[in-house]
Amino acid sequence: MTYKEATEYLFNRMPMFERQGASGYKEGLGNTLELDKHFNHPHKKYHTIHIAGTNGKGSCAHTIAAILQSYGYKTGLYTSPHLIDFKERIRINGCPISEQYVTSFVEHEHSFFELLHPSFFEVTTALAFKYFADNDIDIAVIEVGLGGRLDCTNIITPILSTITNISFDHTQFLGNTLEKIAGEKAGIIKCGTPVVIGESNTETRTVFEKEAMMKSAPIIFAEDEPELIKVKRNITAGITYETNDYGIINGHLCGDYQIKNTNTILHMVKQLERIGMFNDTSKLKESIRDGFENVCKITGLMGRWQIISKKPLVICDAGHNPGGWKYIGEQLKHLEYENLHIIFGMVNDKDTDSVLTYMPQKAIYYFTKPESKRARSENSISEAANKIGLKGDCYPNVREAYRKAMQNASAKDTVFIGGSCYLIADFLKCIL
Repeated sequence: MTYKEATEYLFNRMPMFERQGASGYKEGLGNTLELDKHFNHPHKKYHTIHIAGTNGKGSCAHTIAAILQSYGYKTGLYTSPHLIDFKERIRINGCPISEQYVTSFVEHEHSFFELLHPSFFEVTTALAFKYFADNDIDIAVIEVGLGGRLDCTNIITPILSTITNISFDHTQFLGNTLEKIAGEKAGIIKCGTPVVIGESNTETRTVFEKEAMMKSAPIIFAEDEPELIKVKRNITAGITYETNDYGIINGHLCGDYQIKNTNTILHMVKQLERIGMFNDTSKLKESIRDGFENVCKITGLMGRWQIISKKPLVICDAGHNPGGWKYIGEQLKHLEYENLHIIFGMVNDKDTDSVLTYMPQKAIYYFTKPESKRARSENSISEAANKIGLKGDCYPNVREAYRKAMQNASAKDTVFIGGSCYLIADFLKCIL
């Protein structure tokens, strides 16, 4: 079996939410527990940190992993979805899982999978946990796939849990109110384990407090104790933070939404200090600076307000729901440019209409779609956009939309690509 055959088996032979939507989602932990038993509970062989939330969990996961790695820990990182290659999902010290390991895993275990009928994400999670154990890591940062309570990553007993924020996404699975969504995310809170809440509101705070009290889990609301004193933005060079306890930090990630993520991450660091993971203050401060400044280089993070070129300024971002676009839309409005070109596409189970309300009126739009069976057609998005005054032409794929935008853009213009992780994946594949 080749690596290509192994990944095609994972993508095509198993239910996959990212490809199929609701029909590819398996609720419950039954299969995960069977897989965990089959592989002799690999996640119990190292420390874990668990991160849930509607937005920001990927950036937080990558950054805390970068800090841990810089400090000297052999660090695993499990995130989803991937943008270019399946191997991105599973990393140790920033290096993706080897093709040989993936191939051998599928080759030796596929007969067991045929009996169990697990989903793609259930098998991928088992693969990640086993790979980390086989490579004797110190700690793994685990990003929740969807929700929390019934997500298959939720078999771990972490040393720290984090919930970044709550907004509307995946409502068909998690509920149609913020309280219900928060209840699902709060499912990652474990007995006696500290939990950091990045952002909350009146609807969600009570949910988190109640769950933490039931679990005797120390709860920290990061927004109640701002760690950031001053923030200086540079659209192409990142964000400089003056902090209460860790000095000046130069963050490589440029999106305005990273400011709240940074406050969350620094509170995660504080909790890890309190439980003994960081006992050298000088070394920790150096590791924080290195982790924030070099997070993309250290962990391979892509698609977060990623600067592709500067003349014209080309930016892509994987924000794909109203909570993310609340920040993206405002940041786009405040950029300096002669013309703003926006290449935009989404999948059909996202709240496109709400996202469109956050988008700048004064922009030239290129409506397109990702190469996914879940994609919403470019014509359908264009019709919805036209109703609120957003005008542009339609293109069958991001490659053609990007080619046209670059033909139209001057050196003083800005070109933005976004709306879906899958659209960003298509875009990065066509330029890298």
